[in-house]
Amino acid sequence: MAETIISPGVFQRENDISFISPAPAEVGACVIGPTVKGPVEIPTTVTSYNEYVRVFGETFESASTKQEFFTSMAAKNYFSQGGNSLLVARVVTGSFSAAGSSHISASDGNGGTEPFTIETIGKGTIYNNSSASLDPGGHNTDSSLKNGSSDNLRWEISNKNISKGTFTLSVRRGDDNLKNKIVLETFNNLSLDPNSANYIEKVIGNQVEAISGTGDNVTVSGEYVNRSNYVRINAVNLPTINYIGNDGARRLDSLTGSLPIEGSGSFFGATGANVIGGDNYYDNAQTISQGLTQDCYTNIITLLSNADDYRFNIITAPGLFNSLHTSKVGSLIDLAESRGDCIFIADLYQHNGSVANITAQADTLNSSYAASYWPWLQTQSATGKNVWAPASVFIPGVYAFTDGSSAPWFAPAGLVRGGLTGVIQAERRLSRVQRDDLYDSKVNPIATFPGTGIAVFGQKTLQTKSSALDRVNVRRLLIELKEFVGNQAQNLVFEQNTINTRNKFLAAVNPYLDTVVSRQGLYAFRVVMDDSNNSADIVDRNQLVGQIFIQPAKTAEFIVLDFTVEPTGATFGA
Repeated sequence: MAETIISPGVFQRENDISFISPAPAEVGACVIGPTVKGPVEIPTTVTSYNEYVRVFGETFESASTKQEFFTSMAAKNYFSQGGNSLLVARVVTGSFSAAGSSHISASDGNGGTEPFTIETIGKGTIYNNSSASLDPGGHNTDSSLKNGSSDNLRWEISNKNISKGTFTLSVRRGDDNLKNKIVLETFNNLSLDPNSANYIEKVIGNQVEAISGTGDNVTVSGEYVNRSNYVRINAVNLPTINYIGNDGARRLDSLTGSLPIEGSGSFFGATGANVIGGDNYYDNAQTISQGLTQDCYTNIITLLSNADDYRFNIITAPGLFNSLHTSKVGSLIDLAESRGDCIFIADLYQHNGSVANITAQADTLNSSYAASYWPWLQTQSATGKNVWAPASVFIPGVYAFTDGSSAPWFAPAGLVRGGLTGVIQAERRLSRVQRDDLYDSKVNPIATFPGTGIAVFGQKTLQTKSSALDRVNVRRLLIELKEFVGNQAQNLVFEQNTINTRNKFLAAVNPYLDTVVSRQGLYAFRVVMDDSNNSADIVDRNQLVGQIFIQPAKTAEFIVLDFTVEPTGATFGA
């Protein structure tokens, strides 16, 4: 509502626009798929494979079954090839909730029998500790899990100091015992006093991430950031406490009376589908894995459409085949196109397909923001088995190596940059004719060369129309240019639409494009932002128009060498 000013004078106002929103994390690749454990449907960034294993696990063992996942294989290969950060989106089936514990009891009835509850950060029945523990409070709630699985957790309360009202909480591995404790984390001098710097919620954390009702972002509840890698405080159940007595002294009576009993116990009470059962992920040709359906990917795809919160230039969902899951492959292609800043690596067909199977699937797709590779490849899993995996497990690593050794506008293919590591053999040794058939249908062949190795030998996108954008290196070049130029243009929003503003833009963009030319990404370019494309009518509409013309550098995919045999005595001229 406008302020009414009657009497003349000077009126001063303040307008604070200094709030700085946190910048999104820059991530090279994004992988979607099932994992052993970890946040459910909450995209999470990891910066090393060790961190990936800590957060999402690697393999899961139950009875005689050792469960493997394409997601883990893709993460391992990506980091081994020089990838610096990875966005992981875990998909599951069922309605998951975290394991909680009600066996943290007070030493007497003063303050209640549960001074606080604690739960695991990860979700799903894997966090039910089924070990028949010798510890107080141990429970055997889920006989389907292997006793003492290292992926399960225990908690322990120790080192209680009644006079100070403090205690120690440790998180232990589920496969340890009283004689051989494996402590993962320890938090000392914890207090139940909200005014203390060591208040348990402050030290351990109580935040919970959840998908919003609209499905397009993640909300965070809880006042304190989670500092534990494994657990968070669910609630502190204390009555109102008189901290200051009549004598003016601080009173800890209620606090000390509510200190938990020393001892240890297991987590229980989780809900949701188990990660075990059924065929191994890489063997199951008819379903995605472990009861997953296409709908399990819906929330993830919606979340990742938010380019402001999640940044990446490669996305893949290993095991999501176009032949079986057409709608979700289509959704991921749409996602890449709508974001405009990434390429989707698509799997076309399940294991043991043929060239005809692959080309038939490729012919149904058309996008410069997607690419596909074939055949499947054999690698050694974390459990030491030789397993088959689709090409999408390995290709993000090839892209990462290309970015690190050259630049995104170089082709991620050939013997220089397209070599595959950690691969034992290819599902098919493709002949020249088969490679021709695949490439003609926009599928990039993975070739086996005796004495040389296995390498990606193509760099087509899935675009049907013949143009510069039917090549991966050109699409990735344009993604890179749009990222830089867009960031420069962002700085001009709300600036005066004058020649000075236009020159500021040109002064930033032209030198950058010169650098791209010198680094073999462009043959030539021209940037126009002047009166020729900014008429008075456009300016009056509060618009500033810039045009960037580029000639992308092309790759030498077909080397033609002519050998001419001349008669003896012929003279070789210039």
